Amino acid sequence: MTDSLQSGPGTLDRIQQNFLAKAERRLLTWLCSRMPSWVTPDRLTFAGVIGAVMTFAGYVASNWGAAWLILAIIGYFVQWFGDSMDGSLARFRRIERPSYGYFIDHSCDGLVTLLILAGIGLSPFVTMDVAMVALAGYLLLSIHAYLSARVLGEFKLSYLSAGPTELRLMLIGLTIMMMMLGYGPGLFGRWSGFDIFVGAVGGLLIILFIGQTLITGRRLAHKDAGLL
Repeated sequence: MTDSLQSGPGTLDRIQQNFLAKAERRLLTWLCSRMPSWVTPDRLTFAGVIGAVMTFAGYVASNWGAAWLILAIIGYFVQWFGDSMDGSLARFRRIERPSYGYFIDHSCDGLVTLLILAGIGLSPFVTMDVAMVALAGYLLLSIHAYLSARVLGEFKLSYLSAGPTELRLMLIGLTIMMMMLGYGPGLFGRWSGFDIFVGAVGGLLIILFIGQTLITGRRLAHKDAGLL
């Protein structure tokens, strides 16, 4: 899925090719048409951050009982609703504020990612150092997306046919497995199976960042060579 939006001085092509993109877009459009007037994009952005705080709290509280992970799962749904609906509602109502929206939305994305992965690292299921590897991978890929938006005018929202929504669903599945399996001695020393999974995802994100950097760099080199 590719569409365009104004952001700052130019136009960005939003490239969204994840599995659920079309179905999610239909759902968001349906929801936008039914939102009461008091629901605004700013309030939805705030709701998304609150959802991340709920997820953080659920993971931290799981040190005192796995049932608290239900709060983390609810937080994911609240965060999806706020994060996915804020820009969608602004475009649906034609009340976009391109520079403000781009800046606030992605600033909040960084905070949300930190809250979620720090919460996972503070849970008894995943060590903090492994969670920080995943955080680094996600933020590196985000940096690539923001740089590409600046130099190419393209804002890529998905990689390997997966985007933020698929990632949330994966984390919800991981959280359900945490509730079912509990925690105990790791299979690989101090690292549990959950550590291995989260670390592998983080490693994959870092590899994607390196690969996309090389691809984009080559593309820009050819583009600039044509200007000489």
